[in-house]
Amino acid sequence: MAEKSKLYTKRGDDGTTSLVSGNRVHKSDLRIDLYGDLDELNSLIGFCLSSLSNKEVESILFQVQKDLFVMGSNMACEEEERSKFKLPQLQEESILLIESMIDQLDEKLPALTSFILPGGSETASRLHLCRTYTRKLERKLSNFDVNIESAPDFYIKFLNRLSDFFFVASRYVNFLDNMEETKWP
Repeated sequence: MAEKSKLYTKRGDDGTTSLVSGNRVHKSDLRIDLYGDLDELNSLIGFCLSSLSNKEVESILFQVQKDLFVMGSNMACEEEERSKFKLPQLQEESILLIESMIDQLDEKLPALTSFILPGGSETASRLHLCRTYTRKLERKLSNFDVNIESAPDFYIKFLNRLSDFFFVASRYVNFLDNMEETKWP
């Protein structure tokens, strides 16, 4: 039986980490921050899934988690190195799937006539947290895209659509739980 390697390597003890290419960068690098945020969003989705009982929403969230892993792996690699490492790529089909699910859930909901405050059931509140976190991640990725290097294809659009999905999913979960939305003003 092969000996199990240790989880920790100690190579990051100096505040640096390796990219997929092997190049070392400081852990404060915006690229590292971005793929850390993608991982954090993935964990928030796992938190939602732990209390979710709707199979429609569950299935798309599992797919989103896989897409976030694809995105993180690409953010962990310099733009010019991605093709060399044959990393999986986010596909436009992922966005179309989210759009389809938004449309399916939204048609079951009452029309919005005013702004609503985040909240309701615990699961809906978790989905609202995912929505706001996704918006923050989208802003950060847009900054990276403009100031550092081009974001991979579909990433900004995916995050934009994903935040819309979280909004509709939170409304849908509240609707199924007969939780009244709190309107503003």
